[in-house]
Amino acid sequence: MNKSEFKPYVPADTDLKEFTFRAVLLGVLMALVLGAANAYLGMKVGLTVSAIFPAAVVAMAALRIFNGTILEENIARTTASVGEALIAGAIFTIPAFVISGVWKELRYMESTLIMMVGGTLGVLFVIVLRRSLVEEADLPFPESIAAAEIVKAGQGGQTGAAYVFSSMGFAALWELFKNSNGIQLIKDHSRTFMQMASSKVEMLGQKLSFGGGFIFETPAASPALIGVGFIVGLRVSAVLFAGAVMGWLFLVPMGVFMNPGLKELVTAGHTWKDVAMEVWYRQIRPLAVGTMIVSAFYTLYNLRGPLISGITKALRDLGKAKAKEGTVSRLEIDLDFKLVFIAIIALSIPMFFLYSYFSHSVVGAIFLTFLMMILGFLFTAVAGYLVGIVGSSNNPISGLTLSALLISAVVMVAFGITGPFGVMGVLGVAGVVCCAAGIGGDMMQDLKVGHILGGTPWRMELGEIIGVILASTLLVYPMIALDHVYHIGSEQLPAPQAGLMALMAKGIVGGEMAWPLVIAGMFLAVALIMINAPSPMLIAVGMYLPFNSTFAIFVGGIIKWLLDLAMKKEKFSISQKSRAENIGVLISSGLIAGEALMAVVLAFVVLGTQISGSSFSLRQYGVEHPSVIAGFIIFILLAYILVQIPIRKAKTETTE
Repeated sequence: MNKSEFKPYVPADTDLKEFTFRAVLLGVLMALVLGAANAYLGMKVGLTVSAIFPAAVVAMAALRIFNGTILEENIARTTASVGEALIAGAIFTIPAFVISGVWKELRYMESTLIMMVGGTLGVLFVIVLRRSLVEEADLPFPESIAAAEIVKAGQGGQTGAAYVFSSMGFAALWELFKNSNGIQLIKDHSRTFMQMASSKVEMLGQKLSFGGGFIFETPAASPALIGVGFIVGLRVSAVLFAGAVMGWLFLVPMGVFMNPGLKELVTAGHTWKDVAMEVWYRQIRPLAVGTMIVSAFYTLYNLRGPLISGITKALRDLGKAKAKEGTVSRLEIDLDFKLVFIAIIALSIPMFFLYSYFSHSVVGAIFLTFLMMILGFLFTAVAGYLVGIVGSSNNPISGLTLSALLISAVVMVAFGITGPFGVMGVLGVAGVVCCAAGIGGDMMQDLKVGHILGGTPWRMELGEIIGVILASTLLVYPMIALDHVYHIGSEQLPAPQAGLMALMAKGIVGGEMAWPLVIAGMFLAVALIMINAPSPMLIAVGMYLPFNSTFAIFVGGIIKWLLDLAMKKEKFSISQKSRAENIGVLISSGLIAGEALMAVVLAFVVLGTQISGSSFSLRQYGVEHPSVIAGFIIFILLAYILVQIPIRKAKTETTE
């Protein structure tokens, strides 16, 4: 649809309650709860659950009791999603202070300051970028569309809601009963519910061995990832999967077979799969980071037109509103740009003092602050752009943060600041940039939902700022508690992303970094740009993410392609095609929301049972772990649900 023809769900001239105390309060409470749950999940398995879907469902249910409006639900959901995004930025970086040994335990004041400044900067940067990415850029925003469809289905009675909530139940049940360790779990009769729940976020990928050597993983049996692939379509999912193929089926085998000495690492307890995983983790991911660095700058360069025009239009509309020259729609008004730029400059002051405290160098602190601002803006823009393509659940902010870490580490070495002080300075920059990118990507997604529903931008932006300030002051406490109980860096709480950050920071500052891999990745990005590859950043993301996850998204894209073929075969009219596609999006929305909601519920179970020391076994109630065949049956079921149901319903509706 042409942008000029776009009409929000709630018209601009509608006067509904929006920014109310109850909406903001509900949003803040959900932000704290969802953020605390994701703090454990992220440090336990390195994944967080997108809060946009559970927040949307809870906001609808809670505010409906008080006859709340759809715009109040939008504010509550927007404020709530801050918790997950902020904690994702925090757990990927702040635990690295402990793992690297520069802190003995998490520190409240420093951690809070990093989260508050980083999160607030993310909101402010997005205000500048909103028009260029949400309104001007032609991005699919899969999870934003899914969230908006959930909200609209909830408002429209039974029409469409049945598809959403039935698929939600299907995905939630699958998430509850699936397991990620295959036959080993079936043999483990003492597996408790707490242990089973803690593995839910791991994808069910069955391993196929070729000649006892290279291990290949099938797609993750994840309804949510398949739903994302269905929404973004075949082309985007194929580009993402192309990166996975390059990384896992070309570079990893090459790394294994060109190093004969790795054979000595294969023992009874250390298989070829373990060796391949180490090659990917320590060689391919740094190479992918190098590709991301160049791709990040290239992405922003490609956005220069929409960015400049978006800022110009925003300033013109604000000036016109102040001069009362004509009427500016409420859907076009952001927070005052002058105040935004003043706030951005003001936030650099506390960070300068913190970096000075970390690095014990005033000159180093000046350069670190400058880098933090530049890289924060750059990677917030890239995070928002990637969210528009693959959604926030697959937004590789840890990869973007590694890029910031690499650049700031070079600065530290150049100024001769090494040892613990250099490591703290580098991690300080990475922490702020990661929180900014996390909040930026999440907020861009929320603003897109608001754009679809008819929310007022400045009110949503204000809700995000309030959520960031309150969440950053309180969410450090769950992190500290988890550290005290399980100890960050231990087997119980490994914090994998933070471990990688610590490894890279110590490696660069200590002169142990594998620069050839990073530089090779940069040249790979240049080569991809020169051959006009569809999206170098997406290819790098595919190399960086687990293979079975990108494979699952690709399967979703294939299913969407099958639906397109079926509609073409049936010779659907434009209205029939639109109806079938809308039903497919509603079903995909439910699949995404159902898995995300159940993962959050299981997170609470894990957190509660581990802290209390209790356990609960499903086996005593006759619940067995599924066989490996179930992991393949799910694809057949999802293909049928996403192809046959839309086709049948669209034909039936036309007949009636």
